[in-house]
Amino acid sequence: MPRKLSEAFSVYLKELWAEVHNQMLLRNTVKFGQDEHFNLSSIRTNNLAESIFRLSINAGHLTTPFPFEVVKKSIFGTRESSFENFILNHWEVSPLLVRSLSKALNEQDDVFSSFVQYLNLKKTVSSFVSPLLQGLVSCLPIDSDELNILNFLTTVRNELGCLIIYGQDIRVLRTMGHLKEEVHFFQESSEPCIKAPHFLYIDDILKCEDAYDKGYTIALRGMEFRFETIAAIADGLASLFGQPSVGVNLYLTPPDSQGLARHYDDHCVFVCQLFGTKQWTIVSQPIVSLPRLYEPLDSLHSSKIGNSMAGHTQFLLREGDILYIPRGFPHEACTVAESGGPDETTGFSLHLTLAIEVEPPFEWEGFAHVALHCWNQSSKPIHYTSVDPLSEILSVMSVNLLHIAIRLIGDSDPTFRKACLVAAITLPSDSKCWLGLNQRTIFIYIIDKICSESGFLEALRVVEVAIQKNEDPFQRLRWLQLLNWEAEMIEEHGGDFPSVGFEKLSSLFNQHRDKAEVAFMHVKSKFCCEVVFEDVIDSYGMVLEKYKKTRKQYMNGMLSLHCK
Repeated sequence: MPRKLSEAFSVYLKELWAEVHNQMLLRNTVKFGQDEHFNLSSIRTNNLAESIFRLSINAGHLTTPFPFEVVKKSIFGTRESSFENFILNHWEVSPLLVRSLSKALNEQDDVFSSFVQYLNLKKTVSSFVSPLLQGLVSCLPIDSDELNILNFLTTVRNELGCLIIYGQDIRVLRTMGHLKEEVHFFQESSEPCIKAPHFLYIDDILKCEDAYDKGYTIALRGMEFRFETIAAIADGLASLFGQPSVGVNLYLTPPDSQGLARHYDDHCVFVCQLFGTKQWTIVSQPIVSLPRLYEPLDSLHSSKIGNSMAGHTQFLLREGDILYIPRGFPHEACTVAESGGPDETTGFSLHLTLAIEVEPPFEWEGFAHVALHCWNQSSKPIHYTSVDPLSEILSVMSVNLLHIAIRLIGDSDPTFRKACLVAAITLPSDSKCWLGLNQRTIFIYIIDKICSESGFLEALRVVEVAIQKNEDPFQRLRWLQLLNWEAEMIEEHGGDFPSVGFEKLSSLFNQHRDKAEVAFMHVKSKFCCEVVFEDVIDSYGMVLEKYKKTRKQYMNGMLSLHCK
């Protein structure tokens, strides 16, 4: 469809969608489903939502990222050394508070100013909640490794465009009692046994205002999919840190209240205080060193830290302040009236959290896997010319086993779980100076660690246990197949995963244990000696771009469905 025609048709459909969405809020439409639907000229509401989404996924005009220099100034201040100090001394290591006054920003350099003006909370607080929530739709979850937006659309076709869902898009909660336990305003919807989604119609949205007045925090997920200004900030920050995306949540907390209970996150966050003040308490040491995304989080009621907050630091955030909290650090926050401060009479707080979620391909372990793949591909003409078929097969299988060995090191060594910033955008002068040197230093450490700690028997045992459990030992590494998309399939020899069955792989290694171990040690030694940092960057960037493309398409589609 021609671009101008597509844009004109999209405008018409969005006008129609706004009317339909308002009727949905009032329960004047039948719920989504295969059999029940709102019928307008034989078009179902979810068909209408899908059409708008499809027309928008590649629309470049929906979001233009803020220049990364502007995002960097808004968070770290105007001094060039501020970002360098953060990366070298605080990133993934310790909390950092950046005061608003220290940033010395002009309004045009503050990426949050337009969203703050849009909210205009100075006059009322609870009354802003209803208009905000009424224009939202549910941001249905997309698998982190889904790289085909059309697959996502097929999966969610019957639910796309539905109203916001409690627990998925929004939570209304407070922390109460001496045990400091979370209590949900919509208690029945928070029970794990409740399977039917709780859609928020207009009556529930009005109850959210009442909940706020009773001391409950309103927590809204996926702000980057709902507001273009927030999407632009998220895109800019993702580019600054070389990640495919950044998640943004909003928290509105009434006076003298605590929303979420003490917890730690599996991602780093920048807390951006937009209105009011909030007191943060952060434990001085992480409970888990760089926890991985999506892995189960330990309960904070365990004996690891008990019920005390001994060894902690407190930060009072005022409007414009930004607090960085690394993943793994337990923290909690509550509203307080700052003595003598401008918010003493109001005491509420509204802040955004910008979450940098480091997914497996973009950890340093991920970079090591890409490095092994690149070395293996470039070495095939040299190493796979043996006249001995067994030696050739053992060499190929040793590469696969080395991937498993790298994974095992990543489970025990936090450096392998650090975010890889090789693709981070910095000023041209920086790329050849401190950040480049920093990333090369980490790469050298990673390769030295692989050389000294990759064990043949440990890796083989992982494969054997997976076979016994009927599991795929390479499941966590399937994203590496992205590097073979050009060929559509992995080659029989020299690919990143065995074409023979896992049982045959294990059996072959056990039948020729000595030769297999020698082959493994030979492959490991040559890889660690021959791999070149610069040879990996392009392939790593290709994986990143594939992830970014799908995230951008999802963001564009969701933004187009929000009525504001």
